Amino acid sequence: MTQPPVLAPARPFFLDAAPGTRFCLYHAADVHTGCRGAFIYVHPFAEEMNKSRRVAACQARALAAQGYAVLQIDLFGCGDSSGDFADARWEIWKTDLAAAHAWLRREIAAPICLWGVRLGALLALDFAHEFQGDIQSLLLWQPVLRGDAYLTQFLRIQTAAEMLAGQAPGESGTHKLREKLYAGESVEVAGYRIAPAIAKGIEAVDAAALVPRQPTHWFELTQEPQRPLSPATSRLASSWAQHGAKPIITRVQCPPFWLAQESDDCPELITATSARFGIPPA
Repeated sequence: MTQPPVLAPARPFFLDAAPGTRFCLYHAADVHTGCRGAFIYVHPFAEEMNKSRRVAACQARALAAQGYAVLQIDLFGCGDSSGDFADARWEIWKTDLAAAHAWLRREIAAPICLWGVRLGALLALDFAHEFQGDIQSLLLWQPVLRGDAYLTQFLRIQTAAEMLAGQAPGESGTHKLREKLYAGESVEVAGYRIAPAIAKGIEAVDAAALVPRQPTHWFELTQEPQRPLSPATSRLASSWAQHGAKPIITRVQCPPFWLAQESDDCPELITATSARFGIPPA
């Protein structure tokens, strides 16, 4: 008879890193199953991080119930970790993931995977591409494929907000904002101050150059099940395949929860992800 999962409450703690500390939340695996593996959760960028918290927490608990530990880490300058958002740097975020990996390796003797969402998925790919330690597999939720395109979309938020307020784009047009960044000035977008250094770091990353060496489980969200993969996604998958990587791409009908005005659920995505890692659909 299968016993119901016994999950300890998620354990919050601060992980020493450089500089400062990082807030972490550790979901231990179900005591009945033992630890089958572990995930490091790599959150999305800016407000998308907050909008994704609920779905990420639900997925973390689901994975823990099946025997996977999950370590959620607030990257430098994000959430409850040290630093201001304006001080965030792409390279610091990668050292944060290395610190999270080292902590997990001390905590458990099981395969370690990366689970990235949106820009966090691109960061996970970049980290895994150059990391010399063991990464068992990658779990990507709606990955950002090109940092430069993502930054443009992010800058447009400020332009759109001012247009909705009846203001002309003026100095906050996307082109103007980029000019300021290139000139070494910080800009503010939707309440987040973006420094030239983090903008440069994001712009430089392209998934096409980050062919994964690990099994890669890629989930794309759609509201129209019959719609094919986007041309950009198809091109990237083909490019990776030419270099020997064959990501398993799964389309899931679900709204983009990282854009929701209120915290949104996405049970279809959680069910599909859980099934991929051994949890039968409910």
